[in-house]
Amino acid sequence: MKATQEISPGLVVQRFTPPLKLADFKLIAFDMDSTLINIECIDEIADAVGKKAEVAAITEATMRGEIMDFKESLRRRVALLQGVPVSALQEVYDRRLRLNLGAEALVSACKAAGLKVLLVSGGFTFFANRVKERLGIDFARSNLLDEAEGKLTGRVAMQSWGDICDGAEKRRTLLEVASLLGISPAECIAVGDGANDLPMMREAGLSVAYHAKPKVREEAMVAINDGGLDRLLEVLR
Repeated sequence: MKATQEISPGLVVQRFTPPLKLADFKLIAFDMDSTLINIECIDEIADAVGKKAEVAAITEATMRGEIMDFKESLRRRVALLQGVPVSALQEVYDRRLRLNLGAEALVSACKAAGLKVLLVSGGFTFFANRVKERLGIDFARSNLLDEAEGKLTGRVAMQSWGDICDGAEKRRTLLEVASLLGISPAECIAVGDGANDLPMMREAGLSVAYHAKPKVREEAMVAINDGGLDRLLEVLR
């Protein structure tokens, strides 16, 4: 067991001694909103109907772990989106969504080292599928917004695996993909920022908190508190 240490400004490691080899791992799993990308998509969609503050307050409390039931939290927030034009999703993607600093570099380094890449998000397929394609990610799982007549209905649609990708589903997805690849959880890296990322982070051989909530920073093996996602490469050679 290694004491917590800041190996460079804004980069904290605990419970192991760096550097490890990136090639020792076979899968890296990323949360999307506020991890791979710069926004919480649901908050920005809500802005289209003047409800951003109301939705963002629920999002923030959920990510801090103050609202424990992520599914109920998401249903409450999605209900507030009823009547939003589907076209607003494209506007959010085009005008507000940006990849976080270092995302492309880290994903490229992982792929070059032979890792598969998983995006597993409590956000929405509209954005996850586009980010997946943009970064060349191998697997993605996220929530599907129900729509009718060009508008959001305020509900989350059922998919083959279930309706809402919460913390338990993130954990299950990580383990499912690891099993599919014939690898152990110890050969996985999980990167996230909120309380609903902790179940998958606890299963992974290496857990990484990116500009995360305090509870997540405390539990993670690596905490990137300043700079981009590619700072993980300072720990993994």
